[in-house]
Amino acid sequence: MIPQSPLTPLTKARSQTFKAFYATIRSLRNNTNPAEPPADIAPPSDNDFILSILRANPSLRDTRSYLASFGISPQRPQEKPAAQMPEVIMPPPPVPKISSHTKTAATEQPLTPSPVIHSILNPIYRRTSLVKLQGPFTDVQLDSITKGLVYLEKLGLVSVIVVETDEGHKGDLDERARIIDEVMRVVTSLEKQGARARPVMGAVARLGPKPGADETNSDPSFISPETHAYPQDLTPIRSSLRAGEIPVVAPFALDSFCRSVRVDANDLIAGLACSMTEAAALESSSCKEHEDGTTDPNAVDLTPLRLMIINRHGGIPSYARSGYPHLLINLNQEYEHILDTFDRRWKSTHPTALSDLALARTCLTYMPSTSSAIMVSHKSPSSMIGNLITNKPAVSSSLPHALLQGNSKLTPHTPTLLRRGLPVQVVRSVADIDKSKMTALLEQSFKRVLDQDAFYKRLESTLDFVIIVGDYAGTAIVTNEPSPSSSQPISYLDKFAVLPSHQGDGTVDFLWVALHDESYGLGHPFAANPNGGKGGVGEGRDLVWRSRSNNPVNKWYFERSTGHLRMGDWVLFWSDAERRLKIEQGRRGSDGLSFIEDWEHGRLGEWADVITKIPSAWK
Repeated sequence: MIPQSPLTPLTKARSQTFKAFYATIRSLRNNTNPAEPPADIAPPSDNDFILSILRANPSLRDTRSYLASFGISPQRPQEKPAAQMPEVIMPPPPVPKISSHTKTAATEQPLTPSPVIHSILNPIYRRTSLVKLQGPFTDVQLDSITKGLVYLEKLGLVSVIVVETDEGHKGDLDERARIIDEVMRVVTSLEKQGARARPVMGAVARLGPKPGADETNSDPSFISPETHAYPQDLTPIRSSLRAGEIPVVAPFALDSFCRSVRVDANDLIAGLACSMTEAAALESSSCKEHEDGTTDPNAVDLTPLRLMIINRHGGIPSYARSGYPHLLINLNQEYEHILDTFDRRWKSTHPTALSDLALARTCLTYMPSTSSAIMVSHKSPSSMIGNLITNKPAVSSSLPHALLQGNSKLTPHTPTLLRRGLPVQVVRSVADIDKSKMTALLEQSFKRVLDQDAFYKRLESTLDFVIIVGDYAGTAIVTNEPSPSSSQPISYLDKFAVLPSHQGDGTVDFLWVALHDESYGLGHPFAANPNGGKGGVGEGRDLVWRSRSNNPVNKWYFERSTGHLRMGDWVLFWSDAERRLKIEQGRRGSDGLSFIEDWEHGRLGEWADVITKIPSAWK
């Protein structure tokens, strides 16, 4: 009898290759009515899926934005023929007598779902997301992750998964076998949740930056991806998506000798973000519509709509939240600042945080401006559904820090949402304002005609500072109004506006955080953000503003203000200077602050008297 030798890495790889081959061709044998799954591999319940959507708590704007991406689009009207037969009007048939048996049968007919609900649960258009699985994960953790990814597929977002694992040492002989094993684990877990998945073991990218990539990028600090792909290289991913399968990609790439070599998952994902966006643009320009104006129902838009980085530690820690994660990051403005303020101790607890931050920056450069990236722990997979529907962080980053610190949603595993974002600048002179762009921004935001001469003339004598986001996509104008009882003027928020096209994309939160850092939050360590202003150095002042009582934005103001006072048709809001209250609270220790401090007596009456006399800026 010949003794059996243990399996070598080569033998393991061959066995796994057979598994991959079987999983790839398995879909070809599926008929139109596949058999029901076994009882022990039942898909997740629809009730759990619907509850996950409801927990996202989307607003009306969020729902409209989601339906615009995944719902039904208006079809092209069909042309009527030149000659039509005359319409024949038939008399209505006689109404039969309804018996009790007929009434009972009619009442038992199932209710037709609402078109809006049907379009959410059965999306018409399917989009793609790039997903990085930073393992290793246990079987329970992996099942939790794949359950969330299957829910996303039901909502129309199909994941292109790239597997990465920290097990073992890179470069050893068993590394390739470990990667293949991990890919097959993910495929098995997805199918356990009721989805169809396909392992992609072959290389879908090539080593090295794409030729000519550095010449097309104007940012000198930007580093091109270390891999690239051409449209024909994406055939395994494209065919998998069109077959209704989730591709699970191994991090392999072809070198100059056409050998499949192991690469870092970040390099592969960055190359896929660029190549998939370019391939989608080529396909959209060459695709043809049907006669009724619709497109191929099996088509999937290759343009990545989301980047999801799923790991074991969650988002990027923030110095302003004592190591708790950042909630929302404006990469255009905060990237270098996060690198400079990253504590060395976090490298042991969040080893891939900075490399994932660089990955998000690279991918979002190629992805559409409305796209976002999310870093999420395996402990909060439901947040991926909320991110898809609302495209917002779990907790708004513009809320007062006192509310954030006591918020149960803010945990060490709270996800971090990243956007390409816009630059932020602070100007302190009317001469530095582009009046034509500012006027267009204010008029589009408020839907009223600005009295330009009177408005800018008043700013000449009262302007404190203006915060401008991007190319006048949003603005906050703060003025100094004379105080009758003090030499220090009243800090008044005269205008706060965001273009309608940028509402819901994070611009309003970026703008309010910059306003906080430059006014009532000034002097706090967590106000030292790169917003183009004082950098957190100075003494904060109370910020006051007014709003019409029927303004729908008031709910948003209520959450961000210290208090409010109703004055007929107006509501007066204010935010107290945080540093002054923090110092006073530290002096008193356990006694705490009074309901009304000595310096606060009479200020509401004074504010109301001064603010109500400010003339309107509109014609």
